[in-house]
Amino acid sequence: MPDDRSQDLDFLESTVGELEAELLGGPRTLSARDLADRAHIEIEIVHGFWTTMGLPHADPDDKVYTERDAEAVDRATALVRDYGLDLRTVITVTRALGHTSDRLALWQVEALVEDMADRYELDDTSARLLVLDRLGALAPMLEAQLVHSYRRQLAAIAGRYAAEFGELRAPGPDRSALPLARAVGFADMVSFTRRTAGLGSTDLSQFVQRFETAARDIVSAGGGRVVKTIGDAVLFVADDAATGAAIALRLADALGKELDVDRETTTGGLFEGARGVTPVRVGLVWGRVLSRFGDVFGPHVNLAARLTDIADPSTVYVDEATAQVLATDDRFVLEPRPPRELSGIGTVTPVRVHAAG
Repeated sequence: MPDDRSQDLDFLESTVGELEAELLGGPRTLSARDLADRAHIEIEIVHGFWTTMGLPHADPDDKVYTERDAEAVDRATALVRDYGLDLRTVITVTRALGHTSDRLALWQVEALVEDMADRYELDDTSARLLVLDRLGALAPMLEAQLVHSYRRQLAAIAGRYAAEFGELRAPGPDRSALPLARAVGFADMVSFTRRTAGLGSTDLSQFVQRFETAARDIVSAGGGRVVKTIGDAVLFVADDAATGAAIALRLADALGKELDVDRETTTGGLFEGARGVTPVRVGLVWGRVLSRFGDVFGPHVNLAARLTDIADPSTVYVDEATAQVLATDDRFVLEPRPPRELSGIGTVTPVRVHAAG
């Protein structure tokens, strides 16, 4: 008689097989050669498509692709043939989709696992099996939300481009400068290692998630955008210096309370509001940046990061040029600090920003 482990593996394989067919739109009946013949392209391009998606490609004649996979390759080919895009551009667009959707899918599934484990008091393995069992039913809802969010983000980008186009038509900065005027901010956790030393793996995961969630909510509510999280820091941008400064002050205040490890490890401790995650130092710079690959680049980005190295906990530091921009706004009080030497930057006179009143 088969043992329990063998039966569990058989059940798992059956569940995954059914889920794959549902998510991928049918069985795996096509090979890479079939996809290439259908799209009238070389098989190397098909392999390149899957590589840039962040997925492995199989041997040319292995039947591992579905009809929906073939349609995806056809659409990528149409971007070149019908819309005139350069092949390198299509590769970049495809890589962006693969990189983003890989992290998005993992993030959402892990959130579902945590939900199942908490609601049904399951161990991790049982929670994952339950998610597998329910993922097919949840997928259409998650997909619809993804498409809606994506279209909203495209519309927001179009709106920002329209505003920036109006600025470019007016007399202004050197057209050879970096294209986008942005407030760039870094919020960096203070003594992250020491403050989380008493947390176990589950609590540490929740702690990091809580920091990211709180930071993203504050930035978004203030009218900015999170570019990325970098370990124990978050990089954000805003369309004007005042908005960036208001967000920076809110981050410094909302995340600025000392962490009580004993209290936070009690039941529910890590979910009682945004305060008490860990103090942060915030650096903010107004200047021109380059936006590529979902990230921002330029000397002003580096300066914002370096300012966090010298800021005190729960404070916001800007450079002199940014302080001049903020000086006419009565919502902010500016406090010049002694000149400091910043690694890779040189001597900078930082200015601390306070909220007026």
